[in-house]
This record gives sequence, C-alpha cells and structure tokens, in this order.
Amino acid sequence: MDELVAILGNDNVVIGAEPRSVMRRDNLRHSATGVVVRNAAGDIYVHRRTDTKDVYPSRYDFAAGGVVAAGEDPYDAVVRELAEELGITGVELAKLPEGDYADDHTRYHAYLYTCVWDGPVSHQPEEVAWGAWMSPSELVARLNDPQWPFMPDTVGLLGAYVRGLI
Repeated sequence: MDELVAILGNDNVVIGAEPRSVMRRDNLRHSATGVVVRNAAGDIYVHRRTDTKDVYPSRYDFAAGGVVAAGEDPYDAVVRELAEELGITGVELAKLPEGDYADDHTRYHAYLYTCVWDGPVSHQPEEVAWGAWMSPSELVARLNDPQWPFMPDTVGLLGAYVRGLI
C-alpha cells in the first residue's frame, strides 16, 4: 500500500498529502525523523539499510527514522519508527535541534532525537540488513572511509553531533 505522506511548504507547515511514491518521484518537501541510539557506554547503533529501500538502498546509517505520515504528529512518528526499525520501545527521547536537508533524491524537515538503550535490538527485515554498536571514534573513522557509504542526509544533519562526541 502506498502510504500518504504529509507534504510541507518552505515554512514547515503541512500543505497537503501525497502518496509516498509521488513524494519520492517529485522530490516533494516532507517531514522525517531521526534518532541516534546510544548505549550506556556511549556507543552508537549503526545499521545498513536493505537493498530494497526507496531512497539510498544499502547505505549505512547511524539514525533510525523515517517519513512522517499524513496526519501523524512528528513525535509519534519518531516513536513508531524506532519501534519498527529497531524494536526499541518505552525509551526516553532527548530532542536535538531540528534541521533541513535537500538533495536530488529527498527534501525534508527533520525532527531529531537521541536516546540511551541497553536492551536488545530487533531489526525490521524489510528495512535493516545489518547492525552493530560502534564507539563514536570508530563511527567517525567509518564516516571518513569511502568503503562505508553512509546516508548523506544523516551525515549532513547529525555528522557534527557525532563528531562532537569524541
């Protein structure tokens, strides 16, 4: 089923809804979420997206998240995406500064968070192909390694945050 996505104007106000396929095809501005998951030791959960994702398949990512559905509150989307992608529920989310990202494949306003989680991580098979905990310094080394292609939006929105952890 082609889910309906909230479409934003340049002022981040919802101006309508379109099917996800139309949003992707026309690169319409929308809202999305991102959560950097850390454990008590300070490590960050890094995962690789499946090769069937509709944007940036098979890329590595250090934030769980996704598109805000039409009529969905962004905070509710954060909670939903974290549960869907990594099986993490009931966690306290700390808000990070919001941001905007745009390239030839996606344009969105990001609602960003971080959390601490020491429980099990359970991947959604349709979205996550692999995952592991990395120290901030190990993650930064991977961000600098072309053999590890990361999501450009996550790097653009949260790269400075992660680099500031080392």
